[in-house]
Amino acid sequence: MTPYSPMLATLEHEPFSHPDWIFERKLDGERCIAVKDDGGVTLYSRSGKALNHAYPELVDALQAQRGSFVVDGEIVAFDGSVTSFSKLQLRMQVQDPDEARSSGVAVYFYLFDMLESDGQDLTIKPLEERKSLLKQAIDFADPIRFTQHRNEHGEAYLEEACEKHWEGLIAKDRHSRYVQSRSRKWLKLKCTARQELIIGGYTAPHGERIGFGALLVGYYEKRGGETLRYAGKVGTGYDDATLKRLHGEMQQMERETPPFTPYKGEKLPHQEITWVTPALVCEVGFTEWTGPAGTPAKLRHPRFLGLRRDKDPKDVVREG
Repeated sequence: MTPYSPMLATLEHEPFSHPDWIFERKLDGERCIAVKDDGGVTLYSRSGKALNHAYPELVDALQAQRGSFVVDGEIVAFDGSVTSFSKLQLRMQVQDPDEARSSGVAVYFYLFDMLESDGQDLTIKPLEERKSLLKQAIDFADPIRFTQHRNEHGEAYLEEACEKHWEGLIAKDRHSRYVQSRSRKWLKLKCTARQELIIGGYTAPHGERIGFGALLVGYYEKRGGETLRYAGKVGTGYDDATLKRLHGEMQQMERETPPFTPYKGEKLPHQEITWVTPALVCEVGFTEWTGPAGTPAKLRHPRFLGLRRDKDPKDVVREG
């Protein structure tokens, strides 16, 4: 397990500017804390799983760096000039380093924070000092990249980010310490609505569709996994390989009863439904939450973006 849990940003709906805040591009990839010590380099996912097998070229690049350190960043793949979580899926699922190297999907590790340097704890230092130390300590050359930031002017930068079809921005208090939890010292500003959701079932396929028709997804009312609420069906965004692979995984998790707890008066889907244990987390893009006042909201125009192997299902709550 990683010695650190990552600092997490809180969703903020209103863009802003402030001299005490900096703004970074929100990258659409896999969060990673990398540790280099006498034992070599280990890449850890947000949930603490080792990622070396999926990204061996990043391990090599970090191993070539001087000294020991712990750094935080995001592993990404690109589709043109835009980071693509869908494309990164082709690497995230790989278990063999040789297969990863020959996949044809180039990955990059964007570093944005430094937690330790040669045994010195940096988490108590302000963010702007940690970023300065990071830039000095690491020799940045592909596939290791430094995450640039802008000072102030958050509204204008977010508008530019959305025009470039980025996911959004991360706003950070330049004086903030690094805490191993979710914080309002880091805020995420999104261009489009996206939500991590838990898979609780699937519908039967029809026509030439293979695997399954749509996923039934939901979220917990509170972190910790107490009450799972139904959020709707996700029927688009899959290719045949994903339909086949994901269906195979879900078949191993089938159960007789729905994992969702309906609101009073709410009726869950019941025709041609296979229920599954709520153990898989996916990311979904959508236009908005919708539904009459006083009733549970549902996703409008949802689209499957990929599985999130780095997220604990019990941490998945509705963000917006």
